[in-house]
Amino acid sequence: MLSIKPADFPLPKWHEYLLGAVAPRPIAFVSSMDKDGKVNLAPFSFFNIFGSKPPTLIFSPARSGKTGRTKNTFDNLKETDECVVNIVNYAMVHQTSLTSSEFPKGINEFLKAGFTELKSEIVKPPRVAESPVQLECRVKQIIETGTEGGAGNLIICEILVMHVNENVLDEDKTISPYKMDQVARMGKHYYARMIPDAIFEVPKPRTHDALSMGFDQLPEGIKHSKYLTGNDIAQIASSERIPEEKELFDMGPVPEVKLVVEKYGNDFTVFEREMHLLAKREIEQHNIWFAFKILMVVEFTRESLVNK
Repeated sequence: MLSIKPADFPLPKWHEYLLGAVAPRPIAFVSSMDKDGKVNLAPFSFFNIFGSKPPTLIFSPARSGKTGRTKNTFDNLKETDECVVNIVNYAMVHQTSLTSSEFPKGINEFLKAGFTELKSEIVKPPRVAESPVQLECRVKQIIETGTEGGAGNLIICEILVMHVNENVLDEDKTISPYKMDQVARMGKHYYARMIPDAIFEVPKPRTHDALSMGFDQLPEGIKHSKYLTGNDIAQIASSERIPEEKELFDMGPVPEVKLVVEKYGNDFTVFEREMHLLAKREIEQHNIWFAFKILMVVEFTRESLVNK
């Protein structure tokens, strides 16, 4: 494995490694104003949400790696304490990228990139009408991490009001990841688009009254399976207990299990492989407890062979 230390590489190369490794990153499309009321609009991918009470987000308009100069957004927020963080979707990504050009201070990027200014409800900077979600914010704290090129400037904001386009809401009025069509920054010039095929669910592990078992409680034959991935085994390990032998009686008549037993019951190595592959298919269909029982049939068979 390649080990990389900041001192071993010039800043541009180190920066490239960082952005390639920590990705995808959401984009904060920030509108701000200077003390004279001149509007600025710029994207920043050093951005995320960090709390819900109070609702808190942080983004970083880092210093230029080439010149060490601060960004206009950072300068504006040192003068004023308000901004709007607009969320970027695919329909506006090229316009958003256009605003990252280093236009002189005082130039309105809304005009340069063809965006529509929308009056905010609480803060002075305008919202981006084309954005599906707009967050009006007040700056609570600014932390400068350094004064050299590439240094971050953490803008810690409290969200005062969120505006959500109703077209991205589900029937229960929550934001749909399928309708948002969000984009994110990767390394170099790459972006990611949250298309339906890229979206999947991971059920949360059990908590409180019914804790997940974890890997350490699984039988060795499951924990060290040659046919299951770490992700597969983790889903099994999220169960709260191991199926008991009496719970496996109903597995015999299951056609898929019965077929494997009849074909490979006399060769345990092949039997184990086919049963694990069958369990893997069930895991992929989210039938976790059923898959666990299939795996435990193998474990009880293994135990019975050992005790012969």
